[in-house]
Amino acid sequence: MIPTQVKRTVAIFDLGGVLIEWDPRHLYRKLFDGDEAAMEHFLATVCTTEWNERQDAGRLFAEATRELLPQHADKLELIEAWGKRFDEMIPGVIEGSVELLSELKRRPVPIYAITNWSAETFPPQRERFPFLAWFDGIVVSGSEGVIKPDPRIFRILCERYRIAPESAVFIDDVAKNAVAASELGIHGIHFRSPDQLRSELVSLGMLPDSRRIP
Repeated sequence: MIPTQVKRTVAIFDLGGVLIEWDPRHLYRKLFDGDEAAMEHFLATVCTTEWNERQDAGRLFAEATRELLPQHADKLELIEAWGKRFDEMIPGVIEGSVELLSELKRRPVPIYAITNWSAETFPPQRERFPFLAWFDGIVVSGSEGVIKPDPRIFRILCERYRIAPESAVFIDDVAKNAVAASELGIHGIHFRSPDQLRSELVSLGMLPDSRRIP
């Protein structure tokens, strides 16, 4: 006898890259006056992805800046801008994804979020983006001291909000994060576009197929 598959009834979203546009180039393109090569060199050698991830894991920006000063004292203002002008890295939302979130909320599907985000720069986004109040719970890596794809952050959400992994889907624009969720029994979806996400949610029965004739 084939075991009955548990229906997926809970949606867990990543934020940056799925619902909110984020790219440091939106800020640093202005600071480098359009010099793409100089900007890319700065992002590859000074304020790197790995450096930023440590803020996502809980390090304060003051400490992060101090770490870089011995080698990059001449770039102090550029380094400090990361924290001070963080909002300028965010041009807005990914409209199609927010529409899907709204549809799920209206059905109503319980919705949660797990985000790799600094505890210092995330709070202002709650005021900037009203849809963040729609979530039944949000786990922010900077407040927890652990970032995706570490399985601990998924367990934090599931235990805190009593979510059975086999009942949930997790949507992230980073493939390895979706895979990490899948390894815990959550249905991981690698987000590539709102249309692709809608199609996958329809296939899971979480949204109706609008193409179906009543």
